[in-house]
Amino acid sequence: MKDVAFILPVLLLLVLVTAVVLYVVLDGFDLGIGILFPFYKEEAERDMVMNSVAPFWDGNETWLVMGGIALWVGFPIAFAMIMPAVYLPVLIMLLALIFRGVAFEFRWVAKPHERKWDIAFAGGSILAAFAQGLILGTLLQEIPIRNGQYAGGPLDWANLFNVMCGLGLVVGYGLLGACWLMLKATGTVEQKARKLGVPLLFALLFFVAVVSIWTPLQIPRIAERWFSTPNFYFLSQVPLATLLLAWVCWRSIRKGRTIQPFASAVGLFLLAFVGLAISNIPYIVPPTLTIWEGAASPPSQVFFLVGASILIPMIIAYTIVVFWLFRGKLQAGEGYH
Repeated sequence: MKDVAFILPVLLLLVLVTAVVLYVVLDGFDLGIGILFPFYKEEAERDMVMNSVAPFWDGNETWLVMGGIALWVGFPIAFAMIMPAVYLPVLIMLLALIFRGVAFEFRWVAKPHERKWDIAFAGGSILAAFAQGLILGTLLQEIPIRNGQYAGGPLDWANLFNVMCGLGLVVGYGLLGACWLMLKATGTVEQKARKLGVPLLFALLFFVAVVSIWTPLQIPRIAERWFSTPNFYFLSQVPLATLLLAWVCWRSIRKGRTIQPFASAVGLFLLAFVGLAISNIPYIVPPTLTIWEGAASPPSQVFFLVGASILIPMIIAYTIVVFWLFRGKLQAGEGYH
């Protein structure tokens, strides 16, 4: 029974991590094209930008729902501690995603008066990404807990570090969006994406570097994990791999590649996630609650894992099929709406 009690929360965490990573990657480029939308002035360009994600965008957000349910059902104690700290950013994110989704659909039927929906689509994308960065920053700075309950104020998330994380995620999603357009678009849409890709890449590296320096300086627990020996010799490979991937991304953008920029941009996000995991494992609410302390009762864990073992392969299979069916580049005038 001790082995089961140890393994079940680990499996739950894997489900949560899978959902979060797939959401960030898949909805990241989706939000990214909305973030870049203001840089495309012509209606034909904006049509191609939106059509590049038309078959994928609503399915991508399935992972956000899966992640939220995994946290709520699998780690209810952690959910109860985290949510009061980020109620407003979560509400802003959800409203922005709803507004963005409505704008995506209504833009096509509103032609030739789609301007207000263009603004709503771009604004919703930027606001959703920024709110997610605020949530990330709040978790990185450690949520104050006293007697098993949130002990902070309703606006504790409103600080410089969190704003920086919000801007960093907007830039990061913008890079994913630009690399996606290099993969899927043609003509001036692809050319503008390449022009935007390099400055977005360097801006993302700046924000990653600031967070990587700020967090260990602010939180001794993280500094101890990264800079003590022999940890330092192993963990230093993460920033080195980040620099290598950044170079691959930069070079492939400049060389006119299509798949490499997107693959390397996704790799940068995955390495950033690895760094966050290294800093905080085994805590689900750092540094208060471990995954074993925050997990639901074993029967609830088993119930959820059975459902997840059925649903996750189905969602992944659906995603693979959709990406395969709509593979290749868009040409001018083509679309899926």
